[in-house]
Amino acid sequence: MAFSNFIKKTFFVLTLCFLSYNSISQTNAIVKGFVYDKANGEPVPFSNVYFKGTTIGANTDMNGFFTITRIPPGDYTILVTNLDFDTISKKITVKAGDILTEKFYAVKGGVKLEEIEVSTTAADKVENTTVAVQKIDPIIIGKLPSVGEPDIAQYLQVLPGVIFTGDQGGQLYIRGGLPVQNKVLLDGLIVYNPFHSIGLFSVFDNDIMKNANVYSAGFGGEYGGRTSSIMDVTTRDGNKKRLSGKIAASTFGAKATFEGPIVKLKDEGNTSASYLLSFKHSYLPQTSKIIYNYANPNGLPFYYTDLYAKTSINSTGGSKFSLFGFNFTDAVKYSDVASFSWSNVGVGSNFVLVPQSSNLLVEGVFAYSKYAINFTNPSLETDSKKSDVSGVNTGFNFVKFIGRQELRFGIEGVITTTNYEIQNPYFASIKLGRATIDVAGFLKHKFIDKNKRIVFEPSLRLQYYATLGVFSPEPRASIKINVTPKIRFKGAGGLYSQTLLSANSDRDIVNLFYGFINSPENNQISKTYLDYNGKTQNVNSSVQKATHIVGGFEFDLFKYFELNVEAYQKNFNQVINVNREKIFDDNDLNASRPDEYKKDFVIEQGRARGFDVVLKFDKKRFYFWAVYSLTFNDRWIGNNATGVVTNYPPNFDRRHNVNLVSSYTFGKKKNWEFNARWNYGTGFPFTQTQGFVNQLNPSGNINYNFPTANGNLSYIPGALNGGRLPDYHRFDIGIKYKYAVSERTTFEVNGGATNIYNRENIFYVDRFTFKRINQLPIMPSINLSLSF
Repeated sequence: MAFSNFIKKTFFVLTLCFLSYNSISQTNAIVKGFVYDKANGEPVPFSNVYFKGTTIGANTDMNGFFTITRIPPGDYTILVTNLDFDTISKKITVKAGDILTEKFYAVKGGVKLEEIEVSTTAADKVENTTVAVQKIDPIIIGKLPSVGEPDIAQYLQVLPGVIFTGDQGGQLYIRGGLPVQNKVLLDGLIVYNPFHSIGLFSVFDNDIMKNANVYSAGFGGEYGGRTSSIMDVTTRDGNKKRLSGKIAASTFGAKATFEGPIVKLKDEGNTSASYLLSFKHSYLPQTSKIIYNYANPNGLPFYYTDLYAKTSINSTGGSKFSLFGFNFTDAVKYSDVASFSWSNVGVGSNFVLVPQSSNLLVEGVFAYSKYAINFTNPSLETDSKKSDVSGVNTGFNFVKFIGRQELRFGIEGVITTTNYEIQNPYFASIKLGRATIDVAGFLKHKFIDKNKRIVFEPSLRLQYYATLGVFSPEPRASIKINVTPKIRFKGAGGLYSQTLLSANSDRDIVNLFYGFINSPENNQISKTYLDYNGKTQNVNSSVQKATHIVGGFEFDLFKYFELNVEAYQKNFNQVINVNREKIFDDNDLNASRPDEYKKDFVIEQGRARGFDVVLKFDKKRFYFWAVYSLTFNDRWIGNNATGVVTNYPPNFDRRHNVNLVSSYTFGKKKNWEFNARWNYGTGFPFTQTQGFVNQLNPSGNINYNFPTANGNLSYIPGALNGGRLPDYHRFDIGIKYKYAVSERTTFEVNGGATNIYNRENIFYVDRFTFKRINQLPIMPSINLSLSF
């Protein structure tokens, strides 16, 4: 009944909001349409479409779609500008009540009409709040030195507030959020683990990416189910005019991309269909025995294979339907420490519907994905873990345009199933499995005042965890104040929630296992917990909640310089973690035992604070980017039995982080490019070893001889994350050369090296043999590719 009432109320609110915006004056007109790349039919996002000599206009979205409303009747010249394409000019006549649809096909080259003074980049800065968001495209990713093909995993490491924990099995931590608190979307489908075991590569092929947005804090109501950040990746549709692709091979792996028309797009814009295929494979375990045997004589044990396929149908009116699927597999085999294997599979569909007689845009998605991971310890058979998570997610988003204002609203549903099994060092077994249903509705309004001084985006997300019976209203907002077009202040904040939690341990030496647990039952958690002030708090549900606040300013110092400063704080008010101190089973025999030693989960609290400074210089052939991050991450865990609250830094707490990136293009034909990146970070915390113990396990044997039995050697941990590893720093370089074989065929050679001065950055130290294992040493590489 509660679920039914929630759906009815959400639908009523969204319908009321839609109707309130559905009245458009019949004395004005509407012009809407799309901007496409003439070469392949792909949408061209972030273009500025406006009427010459007026302030009437709009920007294209990720679908290349634009809507211009409230246009007085008259004759106009409509202009389409984009930094990478020639300017388009067309004369049109509009009458009162008209709803006109236009399609523009842009030609690459960036030739601008002399009288055009509007910059698409400047318009985007002024008309969007852009608080704690980084927009990434494949061109930007290519400006970094790359090992093999350019990859978003290497680019994410230089973003402000982002921490990667290492070259081997590195995890992504965004402004104090755990990986499980970061939601990753691929064309609307949830990807539970987007990174490979070697931290240089992701599951995303850079050549099929259209765009990626990373929201590191204060994101709007259209996103939910996570308490820290969002990474939203969209892929291209595929070439609608001809067969094209890319074949590449490097010392690390090989890849191939193919795309082309099923139904060819003609110049008049007929209904078309296209396909896109991508394949990536790592043969590093084989090549490293020959090329990188100094790193490990047995080879570097990182295996992965990625497959992705997509087909899209575009109608003459601009509506689109896509079907896509993927299979990503990974494995790591440390012969004497650990063996891991995991897989990602998924299939989904999405659509964009553009009603011809309305300025409404409708988007929808239906998708399924599953992630599974297994861990075994070759030296200790009883030490094993396995976990899997699967999800079905669907959603419908509606966008209504009123001038430069926007109204967005929609609904979302997610069914999540998790299974988790572990035997901890105390030989206590934990087995958990659960399925949950979550539904949500959201409303977001974008307001821009007449003088473009203020941009305000309030939003409300109504999240209902149906299985748990928990309703979570989550107000959010962002604002930008344009003091001048070159000096802009901004801020954002809101409430966030989620039920998924991770199953990794802050005490693991090799922390490659990342399992998932879904909203444990209330009887698996202590009924009370001590907060960071030592006060007893009641646990009302297993929903984890957080609050964000972020603010800063943007300053265009000179013509080619940009400065961006942001400060933030995230309060993770209720974080559920696996109880690593569990000794007893939670049954009647142990009813008198403290919850801290028998419950499967414990309640913690967290806080992330910091600020980021980004300085960018971008002028024609030279690009430079400097990023500095200062962060303070805290966790608190209380023990009701002892009354002690422990404050500790999580294992990703890096106080200072610096990234310097540069790129220079040279040569008469601009076919040479040099890239460099230097990264410095202070050491991560870790739990030191206090001593060792012979751990016996009688396993119910009443004749077990304790004085003479040989158990398993175990260690006694010191203060939780009481130590600090040495500082980390690394310098990477790369150089590219492009040769135009023909008008459509390009051969590229990309050479370089990571960790050029062979810094010995620590990975871990074996607690029992005291053997130190370092991160990757100097790794020269060469990549050959042919694009056609």
